[in-house]
Amino acid sequence: MRPALPRTAVLCATVLLPALALAHGEAGDHAHAGFTAGFAHPFTGIDHLAAMLAVGLWSALHTPRPWLAPLTFVGLLLAGALLAAAGAVAELGATVEPMIAASLLVFGLLLAARLSLSAGLGAALVGGFALFHGLAHGSELAGAAAWSGMVLATALLHATGLWIGLALRQMRLESERGAAAVRMSVQAPQLAGAALATLGAAMLAGGWLA
Repeated sequence: MRPALPRTAVLCATVLLPALALAHGEAGDHAHAGFTAGFAHPFTGIDHLAAMLAVGLWSALHTPRPWLAPLTFVGLLLAGALLAAAGAVAELGATVEPMIAASLLVFGLLLAARLSLSAGLGAALVGGFALFHGLAHGSELAGAAAWSGMVLATALLHATGLWIGLALRQMRLESERGAAAVRMSVQAPQLAGAALATLGAAMLAGGWLA
């Protein structure tokens, strides 16, 4: 059964995915509490949002178990938030933003190169970066309710990426839809990945020059 998602919307969302990261949410000066604050948080840091969508998209297109990398990301995101609450940011703070930028670069390259990894290796790679995303979120959120909202929002973003990826994969299988549609289903994630990798590289360069 093919996903009930309009193909135009799928392709547009995929191509525009990295463009969302051109705007960056402002970090708060203090930790925010409450489920609503936690749920909103991944959407206000657009680099986080783009990374989470990219993980779902890449997992759907290029891993044998698409659910594993997103699930690992969610688990280690929460672990990173708990480490931040325990004071880990004081020791690792200087590495958090560079690692988030590096995650955009790596996730973008994975999409652009259409690189397939084993389920375990893909989950390990994604999970390592997720820890730093969690440290960033955890330094700005406080309490179980906020962390629960953060986890739910992250899972929904991964699910959205997976949904788009599965729809694109289905388009490739439907050869009767025509060669142009098949080409677009291949090229759109590559274009999105290239743009995301470029953004990650620019963020890294900006951090080094600052």
